[in-house]
Amino acid sequence: MKIFEIIGFGVGDAIEILVVAYILYQLYRLMRGTIAVQIALGLGALFLIQFVVQLADMTVLTTVFSYFNQVFVLAVIIIFQPEIRRLLLLLGKNPIVRRFVASSNQDEVVDETVAAVEEMSKRHIGALMAFQRSTGLRSYVETGKLLQAEVSRDLLLALFYGQNPLHDGAVIIHNRRVEAARCILPVSTSMKLSPQLGLRHRAAVGLTEQTDAFVVVVSEETGDISVSRNGALISNITPEELRTYLTSALTGQPTSQTSARASVAA
Repeated sequence: MKIFEIIGFGVGDAIEILVVAYILYQLYRLMRGTIAVQIALGLGALFLIQFVVQLADMTVLTTVFSYFNQVFVLAVIIIFQPEIRRLLLLLGKNPIVRRFVASSNQDEVVDETVAAVEEMSKRHIGALMAFQRSTGLRSYVETGKLLQAEVSRDLLLALFYGQNPLHDGAVIIHNRRVEAARCILPVSTSMKLSPQLGLRHRAAVGLTEQTDAFVVVVSEETGDISVSRNGALISNITPEELRTYLTSALTGQPTSQTSARASVAA
């Protein structure tokens, strides 16, 4: 304790170190397996070169690096925008708060969705459904055809029927209503995903990498049901497991089943 007093190290400093360490760890988790890692290594190499240049007292190069430092923060924000966005979403998630701000009874949405997905799975009808949570999805809604219709089994089956012009793309659901169909979602470029995954699954992961949406996917080839959240894909689940995951996502109340499967998928 005396040593800490001499160097002026207090409780506040310890907390600050822990917070910085936590943020850096979460950044590493978000960037792991993506191109952002290579970019971060490149920036680290530039800083190392700058340090050597300053030690060697190279005037011209020091001036060049001083200009680089002026735009460094802006460059980091632009380059790492997806990772920063995901980090802020991660830090902003609070199960206690979500419990208080959870939407009204979602049982009907869950029942209708599970019934539709079960039928799609049996008939090998491909589907992609995104459920908005706290992060707004308006920019994605505007890429599709606005519907503003109540969620129902028959509507979802009709939207993803192969002959329907709206079947290609995603359906976005919010507040127990189908906001839009044929929406375009961002495709994940994560190297952790299997190369055999199709665009539907990559789009599901891509959206959950950038927002806290919950996405349901039905494979047209195999009929398998998958869900994506927090940038992770959980594949080959049963309709009853889907009911548990979806209920948890819409109410903000995690269950032991969802926690266990999510940790395996991550």
